[in-house]
Amino acid sequence: MKVIIVGGVAGGATAAARIRRLNEHAEITVFERSGYISYANCGLPYYIGDVITDPEELTLQTPESFFKRFRINMKIHHEVISIHPERKTVSVKNLENDEIFEEKYDKLILSPGAKPTQPRLPGVGIDKLFTLRTVEDTFRIKEYINKNHPKSAVLAGGGFIGLELAENLRELGMDVTIVQRPKQLMNPFDPDMASMIHNEMRKHGIKLVLGYTVEGFKEKDNGVEVLLKDNPSLQADMVVLAIGVTPDTVLAKEAGLELGIKESIIVNDRMETSVPDIYAAGDAVQVKHYVTGNDALISLAGPANKQGRIIADNICGGDSRYLGSQGSSVIKVFDMTAATTGINETNAKKSGLEVDTVILSPMSHAGYYPGGKVMTMKVVFEKETYRLLGAQIIGYEGVDKRIDVLATAIHAGLKATQLKNLDLAYAPPYSSAKDPVNMAGFMIDNIAKGTLKQWHLEDMDKISRDKSVVLLDVRTVGEFNRGHMDGFKNIPVDELRERINEIEKGKPVYLICQSGLRSYIASRILEGNGYETYNFSGGFRFYDAVVNDRALIEKAYACGMDY
Repeated sequence: MKVIIVGGVAGGATAAARIRRLNEHAEITVFERSGYISYANCGLPYYIGDVITDPEELTLQTPESFFKRFRINMKIHHEVISIHPERKTVSVKNLENDEIFEEKYDKLILSPGAKPTQPRLPGVGIDKLFTLRTVEDTFRIKEYINKNHPKSAVLAGGGFIGLELAENLRELGMDVTIVQRPKQLMNPFDPDMASMIHNEMRKHGIKLVLGYTVEGFKEKDNGVEVLLKDNPSLQADMVVLAIGVTPDTVLAKEAGLELGIKESIIVNDRMETSVPDIYAAGDAVQVKHYVTGNDALISLAGPANKQGRIIADNICGGDSRYLGSQGSSVIKVFDMTAATTGINETNAKKSGLEVDTVILSPMSHAGYYPGGKVMTMKVVFEKETYRLLGAQIIGYEGVDKRIDVLATAIHAGLKATQLKNLDLAYAPPYSSAKDPVNMAGFMIDNIAKGTLKQWHLEDMDKISRDKSVVLLDVRTVGEFNRGHMDGFKNIPVDELRERINEIEKGKPVYLICQSGLRSYIASRILEGNGYETYNFSGGFRFYDAVVNDRALIEKAYACGMDY
């Protein structure tokens, strides 16, 4: 059996190694147009920022090491330029000498990945404008920085690459600005959770210019002028385009393979394309979202590696199936960690789902053990069925392990109410006897049983104008005086029973405290005395962060300044 693989990074390299483990006698050739195979895309920004100092650390394997261990021919600087399904061959160009030759296959695997989205704007292609996708891109940026010592950079785009690169350039001492059309960074997060990412970026000196449309670029004064629609331009010594990626599927399109979203390759759950004996994996393929079942593009290393393994199993006579992508991810944002899995509230509603959420702010470990830090969790679930749909967590410690627990729960099909039953490891330096995941489950179980009724940030305007309700803040007097919502009366929770007569009977009571815990206790006291109560989801700390962030974005958008 002769197998040809197009692309030698995540999906392609995984498929190649797995085929060899299953079939010692298969003839396997990988064609990779760049000079590197099996490299760590996610580590590229950290090489630029000198966190990773040895360039060899970016490549997990070399063509030589791959051949020595697996007897797989890794042909770097070789680009497959066309596929001929009718005669089961590919045309290949040797980029070192321009020789073109044809190679026959029994099975063909396409793992071309995705390319940085290049908008058709004036100035794209100037010397000081970069993209970051390959090792070569990384070396180009690093060489420019080392040679020219730029003092400032503008990054167009606020996704994973944009944030990671912003942090690393800032750590090198550069003034960094992120500009993009959406008014929030990191679309996998809901806008309210993204506000905490914004705050962390600003705290470390990153300027955010959100809600602006980039119209082009000009070389000016030995730097780059970034032209913005209806607003003053931005100036920088260098610019990096990080506005997303596009499936690299020209080969597939020309070969007549069926294409889907953004011309991605359509595959079935065996990763087979519409043409017999051709498989595809990675960022170039359209997948099913594990939670919604909708078609999706999810460009992450984990799914690509799994897909490559599944292809290898099926080529070698097995029957492996890809169940869909869940979108689990985590990112370092300076001192903070942000993670997500499943779908967020915004996308759940766009999918037509009736959803509810809980927002809580537990400690990373037992409060009495030194060093604990607050994290903010948002768990999304379907109303009535309580199907667990997604989660987002932002904090400083323990974020990654909680998101992995929640990702596993979603994959296993647990209901959100069942989170309370999970038996999770506890010791004071690592967690609490009631783990944050359990706490989310307790809250959702209370909602299911009618013990807890909530109100949310989007209800604020309506409630503040409603004269038929009572607004009650149960924090301490000191906390209340340092900042509170307009119209709220302050009665500390520990004084509530003695002062309950100050609360008018017959009116619903809308409660708030710093995190949501004391206001929940207050709601139980009031419910026990015949009141109808609603607890604010997230608490004043969450409200304050979101409202302040929105004010900064709107102020910047209105006056053309960056904040």
